Amino acid sequence: MMIELPQKLEAALKVQVNAHGVSPESYVCEVLERDLASALEGQSSGAPFKTGRGMFAKYGQAPSAQEIDANRADMGTGGLPR
Repeated sequence: MMIELPQKLEAALKVQVNAHGVSPESYVCEVLERDLASALEGQSSGAPFKTGRGMFAKYGQAPSAQEIDANRADMGTGGLPR
């Protein structure tokens, strides 16, 4: 990856590189790793997250809100709030 730096940043980078005795690439990588550490921690390296969506599909379609209300009325609960 190539990044063009404004002259001010390039001059500041050269000062820091000389002070730390490392290559510009190495110093930039260190700075980016420190700055992006929290973003890197949030990334999952394991298997993709598996949801429970569809795990009851074998039992058929879920009842609608109207069907649930009708069942509540039949049971004498009178359509309690959900």
